Formats: sequence, C-alpha cells, structure tokens
Amino acid sequence: MARPPQVGVVQDDVHEKGLSGGSVGLWGSVTLGVSSVAPAYALTATLGILAAAVAVKMPAVIVAGFIPMFLTAYAYRELNRAIPDCGTSFTWATKAFGTYVGWMCGWGAIIATVIVLSNLAGVAVSFFYLFIARITGIESIAELAADKIVNIVTCVAFVAAATFVAYRGITTTKRVQVALVVFQMVVLAMFVIAAFAGATASPTAIAFEWDWFNPFTGLTLTAFTAGLIGSIFAFWGWDTCLTVNEESTDLDRTPGRAAVVTVVLILVSYLLVGIAAMVYAGVGTDGLGLGNEETSDNVFGALAEPVLGPWASMLLFLAVLASSAASLQTTFLPPARTLLAMGVYRAVPARFARIHPRFLIPSYATLACGIGTAVFYSLLTLLSESVLSDTILTLGIMICFYYGLTAFACVWYFRKELFRNRFNFVFKFLFPLLGAVMLTVVFVISMIDSYDPANGSGAAVGGVGLVFVLALGLLVLGAGLMVIQRVRDPEFFIGGTLRRDTPALIVPE
Repeated sequence: MARPPQVGVVQDDVHEKGLSGGSVGLWGSVTLGVSSVAPAYALTATLGILAAAVAVKMPAVIVAGFIPMFLTAYAYRELNRAIPDCGTSFTWATKAFGTYVGWMCGWGAIIATVIVLSNLAGVAVSFFYLFIARITGIESIAELAADKIVNIVTCVAFVAAATFVAYRGITTTKRVQVALVVFQMVVLAMFVIAAFAGATASPTAIAFEWDWFNPFTGLTLTAFTAGLIGSIFAFWGWDTCLTVNEESTDLDRTPGRAAVVTVVLILVSYLLVGIAAMVYAGVGTDGLGLGNEETSDNVFGALAEPVLGPWASMLLFLAVLASSAASLQTTFLPPARTLLAMGVYRAVPARFARIHPRFLIPSYATLACGIGTAVFYSLLTLLSESVLSDTILTLGIMICFYYGLTAFACVWYFRKELFRNRFNFVFKFLFPLLGAVMLTVVFVISMIDSYDPANGSGAAVGGVGLVFVLALGLLVLGAGLMVIQRVRDPEFFIGGTLRRDTPALIVPE
C-alpha cells in the first residue's frame, strides 16, 4: 500500500536532547532491537512456561503474542514519523492524552525495563556458573547460582558491567551487539537443525502436527492468557529501535522500519526453535519434557547436551550467556532515554536531563537505571523462590499497560486524519486500535488471574499473588512519585514544557 504525502505538523515544544545524531542506520537499529529481545535468553526463559501453560499449542500462542506486537509496531512507526522524540511512549501519550497519562505511560515503560533487566541478569548468572561448571568439570559450581547471596552479588556485578558499556556511548553499544547477535542466531540455527535430526532418538519426541497452530481447540481462557503473557514477554524489546530515534539516520523513518523488521525476524526464529524443541523433547512433565517444572525456567540448560552433544552444547550455553549479557546492555538504552526526555520536559528532576559531554549519553539516567535494577533484583530474590517466573509474568502485565496506551495514543493523536485515505485508515487507525484492544484485554485478565497465587509461582504477600502485588504496587508507586513531582515542579503538568495537542492538517508542498 503506497504511503500518501505526509501531513505536516509543527512541534515547536519537542526538541533535540544533545544525543549523538546519525549514529545508527537501519541494520544497526535492527541489531539493537534483536539484541534487546534476546532470542536465546527469551527462549530458554519462556519455552518451559509456555509448555506448562498451553502444552502443544505453543506455536499458536507464539503467533498470538506476535499479532499485538506487530500491530503495535505500526503505531510506534507512525507516531515516530510525526514526533521523533527519544521519550517515545511518554512523549506520545502526553501529546495525545495529556501530562498525567503521559507520565504514567513513561513510568510503565521505565519500570518494565527495570524488571526485564533484573530477569536478564538472573539468567546470565545461571548460565555463567553452568558454563564454568562444564568447563572445569566441577558440577557443584553450577549450584552456586542457587545461593541467594552469591546470586545477588554476581547479578550486581553483571549489571555494573552492562552499565559501564552503556555509559560509553551508542557507538560502542552497537559494535558490541553485532558480534553477539550474529553468534546467538547461528547457534540457535544449529540447535534447530540438530533437534529435528536427532528427534528420532529422543525418548520423549513427538510428531509435528499443524493443529499446534490452532488456538481454538484444547485451550481454556486462563491457560491461553497465561501463555499469551509469556509470549508477549518473549517479543518485548523491539521498541529499543524507537528509543534511539534521535541517534538514527533518517530519524523519522529508520526506527519505525527497524521495529517492524525486528518483530518479524523474532517471530520466525521463535517458531523454528519452539517447534524443534517440542518435536525433540515433547511437552511432558518428566525427563526432557518442556513441561518439567525442574527445568522449565532454563530449557536450554536441560536440552543443550542431549541435542548438541557435550562439546557443541557449550556453544549454546555461551549463546544464552551472550544473549543475556547483550540484552542486559542494550536494554539500558530505552529507560535511560525515556528518563532523559522526562528530565528535559521537567516531568522528573532536571538532573536526569544531563548528557555526558564526551560519550553523548544520558549519564545520570543510565546510572540510575543500573542502581534501580540491582536493588529490584536483590529485593525480589529475597522475597521469591521463583524470581524468573514472577518477573516474567509481572513484566508481561507492564508491557500490556504501556504498549496498549501507546497504541491508543496513536489512534487519538491522528484522529483528525484517520479517514483521509486507505493508508491512514490501516496504519494509524485499524492496526493500532486492534493491537491496543488486544493488549488491554490481556492486561485486565492477567491482573484478575494473578490475584490468585496459584496462577503464578505460588509466592504470595498476605494471601495475594506476588505477581499481582508487584504489578499493582509498581503502578501505585508510579502514581505516588508523579504526585510528588507535581508538587515539586508543576511546570510539566500544566503544559508548560510539553503540550497536549493534535497535528494540524498542513498541506505538504
């Protein structure tokens, strides 16, 4: 469908932040997006959760999770074309719905990233000690990851290292990511080939069926929703392409295109790896079965050696470790830039608007994200026996919250031009609206289900599911911080720095 001439709009209150402009091209942006999604990490963390929730319907749920992500990516693309601002969801929701909704949308994006950073660090810790155990032959080393003190100290070290690399600037970040992304994708391809080839010798193997893609049979609504949350989590991270928009070449087009390409690439890789793992291991609760609770939070840890052999399995361990470390580092980009934009527009204290004079990155915001991640992971590790599972479910809820708001913002912001042509109707109205409605439904059902501890890891606070407490508590915390900032510095909230407005229909030359 051909794109019509762009309708112009003057945004005199949106301005540059002093970042390193023109540093990231299309494929550099795609690399950052894929790295943030971290396919190897996401797959080992979620395949077991999906299998436990929906069994052989995993491919159907993966596709179901892709659909709202794909539709929402178009909302991001169109909003970025109109307002290429590194605040992304925060800035766009403010423009569409006003300062209070915009602030909470920005908070949702920030806290979701802090949650996933803690999860990434946790997976990196597990594979770090597992890798050392296999190299040295001392299997007891792998058990160090289960020691809470050792786990927390190692996790904080990983977060500190990732913060350091992110602090060195976007160019350093991009160079590191290219090698890590290519490596993990090659190893995942090796796993797919070996799993299909060796399935005949696996005692838990099952035959492929096209019915695996049918979500309308053999699933309850609760099971489907639980699986969908895991699937949505697995796709999360592609919006990193948009948060580096002010550092991209052709900043109003490249980030949006990169986001759409990233989501499609991730879908293909997830389906191939997911189906290969199911065919080889099955979805049972014993042995290598993906539904086995003992291995569900680290599927590749259980399948690496049976599928690839003792030596090649080391590559898979390295791939997951590299994937976690790479995503841990690139995932610092979105919250730091959201906080930067919020600082520039005085939605948070002005110190968050500081730019490093040499590396041209949001220095204070990057450090704040590193500290916040370390504190969140440490506290959750002490509260929960299933940190990875609880953070995934909590993150899925937060993703639905701020992605859904952003998609609704697209529809409302462009409301005066939605029906001017077919392009606007499809990409500014239909796709964003469908994506927003889907995410909202999942958000509501997930909040209701998570109230019962049995629908999470079983961890509870006062008889209420820990996932529910975390999700609601973090939103309430955000609202409280917003009120404090409103009292301290009301300029943003009265529209003095970033106005709510609608694009004026300016005829292009």
